[in-house]
Amino acid sequence: MVKPTKSARQNNQLRIVGGEFRRRVLSFPDGEGLRPTPDRVRETLFNWLGQELPGWSCLDLFAGSGALGFEAASRGAKRVVMVEQARPAVAALKQNKELLKASAVDVVAGDALAWLGRCAERFDLVMLDPPFASDFLPRVLAQLAPVLSEDAYVYIETGNWPDLAGWTVLREGKAGVVRYGLIQAEA
Repeated sequence: MVKPTKSARQNNQLRIVGGEFRRRVLSFPDGEGLRPTPDRVRETLFNWLGQELPGWSCLDLFAGSGALGFEAASRGAKRVVMVEQARPAVAALKQNKELLKASAVDVVAGDALAWLGRCAERFDLVMLDPPFASDFLPRVLAQLAPVLSEDAYVYIETGNWPDLAGWTVLREGKAGVVRYGLIQAEA
């Protein structure tokens, strides 16, 4: 796990790194396994994607602190759905949505896998940063196809790289023990 700076850990805060909400600081609750994607990793992801996401529909599954989803909203996504199960995290996501007046953001309280199974929407970008100690990443990747729009991107962040059969790795990086990458479903 990449650890945030000491002051960020103590204050449970993260900073939006680009777009409309750039430099805004958001708070998030304590939670087991809750570790916001570090600033430099978020910056790398959005460099890969081209900085701005005008008109994109994005899904932040396992939203946690909301770092990825708020970053997408800040960069012009028309819709960002954040799915999170932990009640304190859901409350913080809703508070941060109001603080930023982020009308493109919808916060969904619920189990990510169950929600995914019911979802009828399609997304241009899906961001997956499940708890590292879980087996959620390979399970989600196996049932993601119905919610992906044509040429959709999937961002994954994990401690252990899963089997990516059926996926093309477009870009990947490492920060400490965190591996992250941008992938697409093979045709």
